[in-house]
Amino acid sequence: MSDADARIERLPLLDAILSRLRDMIIEGQLPPGTRLNEGQIGQQLGVSRTPLREAIKYLASEGLVELVPARGAVVKQFGAREVRDMLEVIRILEQQAGIIACAQATDAGIAGVRTLHDRMLDCYARRDRMAYYKLNQAIHTAIVALADNGALSEVHARLQTRLKRVRFIGHEGAEKWASAVAEHERMIAALEARDADGLSDILGRHLTLAWERVRDDLPAQT
Repeated sequence: MSDADARIERLPLLDAILSRLRDMIIEGQLPPGTRLNEGQIGQQLGVSRTPLREAIKYLASEGLVELVPARGAVVKQFGAREVRDMLEVIRILEQQAGIIACAQATDAGIAGVRTLHDRMLDCYARRDRMAYYKLNQAIHTAIVALADNGALSEVHARLQTRLKRVRFIGHEGAEKWASAVAEHERMIAALEARDADGLSDILGRHLTLAWERVRDDLPAQT
């Protein structure tokens, strides 16, 4: 078997490990600052160190994990200033994407976002928080994708990945969660009406409130 063939066979396992580790970071099972013990995690997941090490390196490239001298791989701890700055950039990107989407998105593209939204509401009704969160993030990604700007989507995706845990804790508590759902309801209504100003306003408010929901849970500095 060639090296290429072996690599292809490992990909499904690598993807599965990546998905599980991301979820563990998002849900707080691996809190910020936690050193990733390959032996312990490998035993917990039932995988060998080789694909696990690959997955950790990939998470480091995404910005979710830091490779620290003398400590190894550590779950990234973002300070309040870093989070605020990243959310500010995401806000600007999403507002611009929303304006473009209202002008040029196809009806089918907008309908696709509506489908994600309805599925998200189903998860909210079941209180399936992780499934809700993943669809929530997919909606933001989909709105950005409607702008059909590769550079915009690339920067947005990079920042959104780094903030996975932070965005997840923004839904903690019934009041915060209900507020976020209501904002998404207004967001999809503005998109379907192709109300560019309205969508820009609600996206701006949504991302501003996202910061307010998490700022008290973040360290002042890294």
